[in-house]
Amino acid sequence: MITRERMKYLLFPLLAILLVTACGPSPEERMTLTATALTATAAAWTRTPTPTFTPSLTSTPTETATITLTPTDTFTPTITFTPSITPLPTFDFPDFTVLMQAHCRYGPTVNYLHAGDLYAGDRGVVWGRAYNSNWLFIKLDKLHYPCWVAPSIVEVVGDITRLVRQQIRLPGPSELYQPPTWVRATRQGDQVTVTWDGIWMTEDDDRGYFIEYFHCVNGLYIWETWSTPNQFVTTATFTDQPGCSQTSSGLLYAVEKHGYTTPVQIPWPTP
Repeated sequence: MITRERMKYLLFPLLAILLVTACGPSPEERMTLTATALTATAAAWTRTPTPTFTPSLTSTPTETATITLTPTDTFTPTITFTPSITPLPTFDFPDFTVLMQAHCRYGPTVNYLHAGDLYAGDRGVVWGRAYNSNWLFIKLDKLHYPCWVAPSIVEVVGDITRLVRQQIRLPGPSELYQPPTWVRATRQGDQVTVTWDGIWMTEDDDRGYFIEYFHCVNGLYIWETWSTPNQFVTTATFTDQPGCSQTSSGLLYAVEKHGYTTPVQIPWPTP
């Protein structure tokens, strides 16, 4: 910004130049005067400093790393349940003593094959009961395998009602003989007659045929067995009445002294 005082110094030399020019000095003189005047003017100028921008050192904020804390998984121990074992009392099978001479059999009726001889005084334990009869599944001390006996033959010490009911385990199937190739059944009122073709067995091996069946009698669904004395009897008749919700049925086996053949299903006629 030029002040009023400074303007005086600027205008004064210019006016002098105009006056000299008006009086008519020579061109050389005018040049000399002009140079002198400009020099004086330049000397009279007051230097106005030009501000030089010096950038102030503005501190650049140093980036401070932000530490993000990642939570460390805290190990939680897994508690393993270790069961405490409470010892159970050992079950004591009922004991028995044979009362008279008899047969021990492979199934819970007298129609099953002979499995062993019983004599008065023989001892053992009772392992189970039958599903469809009151016979007992026993293990004699003198035999290495179990068999079945009628309860009237033995004296039992212990509770047989706690015993498991056992499945029948027939010896076989026979490696020497095949079952009958066909079997038929016809009904005449309440009577069902079963017929089959016979098979040949040696006299020593021959134990006839065996049938186990379910039938309806007086409204009761009953399981029973039947057997023949030899291979030459090839027919049997059974009573089977209406009145039961279950269906009557039967299986036929050929029997030799070593065991049973595979069974043949009897096509039982409905009432």
